[in-house]
Amino acid sequence: MALVAGIDSSTQSCKVVIRDAETGALVRSGSAKHPVGTEVDPQAWWDAFLEAVDAAGGLNDVAAAAVGGQQHGMVALDASGDVIRDALLWNDTRSAEAVQQLINEYGGGDQGKAAWARMVGSVPVPSLTVTKLRWMADAEPQNAQKVAAVALPHDWLTWKISGSDRLEDLATDRSEVSGTGYYDPATGEYRYDLLGSALRIPEEQARGIVLPRVAAAQEAVGTGDSARGWDNLVLGPGGGDNAMGALGIGMGTGDVSVSIGTSGVVAATSPIPIQDPSGMIAGFASATGEFLPLAVTLNGSRVLDGACRMLGVDHDQLAEMALTAEPGANGMTMVPYLEGERTPNLPHATGSFIGMSLASMNPQDVARAAVEGLLCLLADGLEAMTDMGVPVNSIQLIGGAAKNPAVQQIAPAIFGRDVLVPEPGEYVADGAARQAAWVLSGSPTAPQWTASEVTTFTAEPTRFVRERYSQRRHLFTQRA
Repeated sequence: MALVAGIDSSTQSCKVVIRDAETGALVRSGSAKHPVGTEVDPQAWWDAFLEAVDAAGGLNDVAAAAVGGQQHGMVALDASGDVIRDALLWNDTRSAEAVQQLINEYGGGDQGKAAWARMVGSVPVPSLTVTKLRWMADAEPQNAQKVAAVALPHDWLTWKISGSDRLEDLATDRSEVSGTGYYDPATGEYRYDLLGSALRIPEEQARGIVLPRVAAAQEAVGTGDSARGWDNLVLGPGGGDNAMGALGIGMGTGDVSVSIGTSGVVAATSPIPIQDPSGMIAGFASATGEFLPLAVTLNGSRVLDGACRMLGVDHDQLAEMALTAEPGANGMTMVPYLEGERTPNLPHATGSFIGMSLASMNPQDVARAAVEGLLCLLADGLEAMTDMGVPVNSIQLIGGAAKNPAVQQIAPAIFGRDVLVPEPGEYVADGAARQAAWVLSGSPTAPQWTASEVTTFTAEPTRFVRERYSQRRHLFTQRA
């Protein structure tokens, strides 16, 4: 039995699953925590990876591995391959001013946004790597001058697993690199002019910076570190966490996933590239050669975490309260921009409860408003997808909050469609393991592993809740 490893290096932790390459059956697993924060020394990812691998029984009997990682994070390396400064993560919003600069430099306003959508498929927001590089160029020019290579979290971790110290051995895949802001997924080419703009250097100088080689989905990018006994370990290119999650649940054209983890993500599989000048949809690539348009929110499951703290209850009690209340929470709406927001691009916004009355000032309606507000935020992303012509045949609800009974039962009412909830699993790590098996097999298509059982939830649509949210979502204050 050949074994493959799938690694999920996420914002909060590192998870490792070891699976049978042929059937996908889980053999063993392990995990370790990542530090909290929006900037992290990448060494912490490496330490957590080693701890998770030990917990999973090691890699010495594993034939292939691939890494799925949190997207967008900036890992800047010097000529020796050393990390120049702590990595800025996707949810670090200090580059909000850089966003506006970059849009203005290409025409400003709608013209600038449309230009970026044409160039790289996405309008800049603070999460994109290109904006973080501009922030560093302005705020830390002494660090920007040292940049010899730029990697993303999963690129860096794959490189570390290989044991290489050569910058030229850095590798990535289309799904990951399409979230940088200096790669065009439609043409498959880096935009060194945009990289140069970000760092305020000429394009010719930017071409001297090493960017990871973009490998095909089933292409081996190296082997494991022989010093650790991993020289028989074939490394796949890995990918961004959303693309790996899509691969993990077997998404195809017309399938949509709504993932509610640290962030909220609406992802669809599209056969053609998507270019949305409004910025609601990011035109990323998939891990299978297609495209993966995304609507990503900063606020995900932590909206429910905050509601639990506010009410002094656990998640089961919050769900019970929300399901006790009537749809619409007695006229109260929660606008859940608790940590600013990415979609829509409001990095300094705060959340609001709107329409409170004596009738709605009770725990049940507060709980209902929190669940409905979170789902309405995600439903806006889904609506933007359909407005762009993205086919939607099915919706799968995944992520930590997908286990919440209130989320499961209220989601079809807010989305206006049935919602499928697969068995809970480590979808990103599973997708990475499936890619590793794909690389190992040499097949032109990914292996068809047995799909997990799926539960279908249905409900009468509550369109008035969406309509009320649409009328109120602009009512918020900015952080002081």
